[in-house]
Amino acid sequence: MPGLAVPLWDVANGQGLRQLAELGLALLLSSLIGWEREAHQKSAGLRTHTLVGVASALMMEVSQHGFTNVLGLDHVSFDPSRVAAQIVSGIGFIGGGLIFVRRDAVRGLTTAATIWLTCAVGMACGGGLPVLALATTVLHFLVVRGYPRLSGRLTRRGVPGTVEVRLTYLTGRALLPRLMERCTGRGFRILEFKADRLPGRTDAAARVLLRLEGTADTGLLASELFQEDGVVDVELDLGAEDEQDA
Repeated sequence: MPGLAVPLWDVANGQGLRQLAELGLALLLSSLIGWEREAHQKSAGLRTHTLVGVASALMMEVSQHGFTNVLGLDHVSFDPSRVAAQIVSGIGFIGGGLIFVRRDAVRGLTTAATIWLTCAVGMACGGGLPVLALATTVLHFLVVRGYPRLSGRLTRRGVPGTVEVRLTYLTGRALLPRLMERCTGRGFRILEFKADRLPGRTDAAARVLLRLEGTADTGLLASELFQEDGVVDVELDLGAEDEQDA
């Protein structure tokens, strides 16, 4: 029967230098993306992104070259795009596992999107589209490194930005209304408020989450809040992006 005599190590059958080069490019580009996530101490880092990129490239190679031994058979119908479609569907399970909710805020969206992008870069490498893979990797760094700076500049120029302020303070001093008045007095608008007791502490401490919107200096606000008598700790989370990243 046709196609059954293909040798195991037939390098001309989709296992040559070109395919190895495409896998190598996927390894390089996905490693660069993973390194950036690892540098930011995200839940999915160098190893995860590298494996996703290389695996996506390999599956694209299999999609294109893995069924050549059965081509030509009367009962065989071959659509190489079906494997690519299943890669896109399958990667959603990994991305979904990176998204979680903490303190009423969604976390991990950017890292999940980066996993999806790394999958696409690997698919482009395996599909013989190295220029698109390289361009997408460059765009990744432009977005994740450049956009936060751009957002900060827009905020300083009068475009309202968001900030999450987490305060640990001692209760019983009518302190919370003063803290909130500090925020509004600085020109911030309170979008969200949540307070919880902190178990296991010897003092009567509570923790409050304030989600604010405004254009004022958040560093100065944090300094003023920390100087209030009874405030134990002040933590800022700028912008809800990496804001809401894992």
